[in-house]
Amino acid sequence: MFTRLYRHRFPDDGATFTYHGAGYGPGQNGVDPKLVTGDVNAILDFRYSPLEKLDWYFDHHVSAFVTPADRADYERRALAQETAGERRFFHDGAYTSATKLIADLGRERFALDPSPTVELVRWADMIDSAAFPSAKMAVDRAEPVLKLMTVVENLGDDAFLTRMVPRLHSQSLAEVASAPDIVQAYEPLGRAHEAFVKLVEQRAKVQGIVVVVDVSDLLLDAAGKFVTYALYPESAYSILLSRSKSKCKISIGYNPWSPVPRRHNIAAICERHGGGGHPVVGAISLPADQVEEAKALVRSIAEELAA
Repeated sequence: MFTRLYRHRFPDDGATFTYHGAGYGPGQNGVDPKLVTGDVNAILDFRYSPLEKLDWYFDHHVSAFVTPADRADYERRALAQETAGERRFFHDGAYTSATKLIADLGRERFALDPSPTVELVRWADMIDSAAFPSAKMAVDRAEPVLKLMTVVENLGDDAFLTRMVPRLHSQSLAEVASAPDIVQAYEPLGRAHEAFVKLVEQRAKVQGIVVVVDVSDLLLDAAGKFVTYALYPESAYSILLSRSKSKCKISIGYNPWSPVPRRHNIAAICERHGGGGHPVVGAISLPADQVEEAKALVRSIAEELAA
């Protein structure tokens, strides 16, 4: 969406684009200045970094600002841009996805035609906000776009992004999602997802309104979301502890289909431990060798959510 906005705003500058997928690993509280090497640089859907060479910023996470100084820098620069007549820094924690934020601001402030990307925005917003009609739909992944979601989640490195973004400009979302290479890439991931569903069935422990799943004894590069919601529709919260070669990850979410009202701000809980997210979903990352520390943190958070 940002590439499309930039090309619309500056159609004659001949810009080429490179993409870097940022992560929320241990100690990753912002963008490494060494990555900011473009003539124009943008941070999208990620924590704010007060970098001198930052030109554009779009994010919707309520935990976008690690320190008060970061927020102050953002507000100062955004105000200066607004006063000068073209604002380029935007943060709105009320939005459910950065994709929709960029699309809406593109239309409202920059006269960007929204019609070519209506489906892209609709699906991106649904996925980011977990606004599926049912948990079963999210878990079954029968829709081609949800298969594409899985491929992006597991294989979306810099090289993949560099190939994929131009395709989403030249083809419809449905065409990309149904393309032979995406279908082929999904096949082993789909089998792994089915195995993960069975693993959750075996490992899940219900603690009142909280479902806790600990798979930290296995190495998993990506763990499926929403599985506990489909298996335990009456639950309110889920906590999943997983481990990859680089980190332990604690994923926390509120079940949007639960009959129990949400009483906790998950982003605030995650921020206390170096993580972040949204009021309804968030994550915390610890070094891969701190499994016992992660287990203790899971127990503490489960008790807090169940109280």
